[in-house]
Parts: sequence; structure tokens; C-alpha cells
Amino acid sequence: MIPRRYGRIINIGSVTSVAGYAGLGPYGASRGGIRQLTMSLADDWGKHGITVNCLAPGWFCTEQNKVLYENKEWVDYLCDRIPVKRPGEPHDLDAAVVFLAAESSRYVTGQTLLVDGGISTGATRAVVSTSKSETGQKAEPE
Repeated sequence: MIPRRYGRIINIGSVTSVAGYAGLGPYGASRGGIRQLTMSLADDWGKHGITVNCLAPGWFCTEQNKVLYENKEWVDYLCDRIPVKRPGEPHDLDAAVVFLAAESSRYVTGQTLLVDGGISTGATRAVVSTSKSETGQKAEPE
């Protein structure tokens, strides 16, 4: 790539590189390392016409985590926290990969592109719902 003065590197990170998740400390640390490596390499290689970015998927069912997806209660819990209300599907990554590999992204480097259905927003509500609460009582806004 350096002799050609052109290249696109897309590292695979995770939403865990920007948010902590119980039970995933070591995995999150490794993905955080990928995010940091992406920024460092972008700085090192940008002068050679090489962009380095990180694609960070959110929650997708993979071989590694499929046991979680076998638990309906956990899937419901997860979907409740994702603003688009569903886990990712493989094709959800297609356009992001094409963009990061394309000439049209030549001024994008050192970035982490989250494709996560919005879960990285924090997915915490600060509003009172008018539906039944966990106690079964109807919550009324003030």
C-alpha cells in the first residue's frame, strides 16, 4: 500500500470499544485496543494515502454469543435497549463496509463507525412511560 500511496484498512471493532458491558471486560478491552490501533495507524499511514478505520458492530448473533440469543428473556432485554428494537443482521454492515472501502471516504480516517442500532446512545430512558410499569401500575406523566 505504501509504494502505491493508496489503501483502505477496515479493522473490525465492536460497540464494546465505546461502552462497558457486564461480563465482557476482556473482550471489550481487546476491541478497545483495536479502536486505539486504528487511530494510531491512521496517524502513521495517512501521509501515504492510506486510510484506517474501525467498523464497530453492535449486537449481532454470532457463533461466539449464540447462547445468549437462545434465551428469549435476554433477547427481549437487549431489544428493549436498542433504539431500533432489534439486533443487527449481517446485511446491516454492507453499506458501512462499502463506504469505508470507497474512494468517497478518502478524507475519513482514524474513525470508529458504529453500526449498532443506536445502543451506544446509552439506551437509558429519562421519561415517564404511560404504559404499565414493572409493578403493574399505570405510570402517569406529571
